[in-house]
Amino acid sequence: MKLLEVLDEIGMSRSAFYRMRARGKAPKCIKLPNGQIRVRQSDLDSWLEGHEESTF
Repeated sequence: MKLLEVLDEIGMSRSAFYRMRARGKAPKCIKLPNGQIRVRQSDLDSWLEGHEESTF
């Protein structure tokens, strides 16, 4: 997925995403030779599942 698609799905700004990525808290990313960032849908889904809160 393109970075803009990821940001739209998780409702986050680009700057917040890059801060999270610098801290190692973002989903696994792929950096293309042209510098663009991509995220596999499966990696994003796994990352989201890891941040679910259980409700009782």
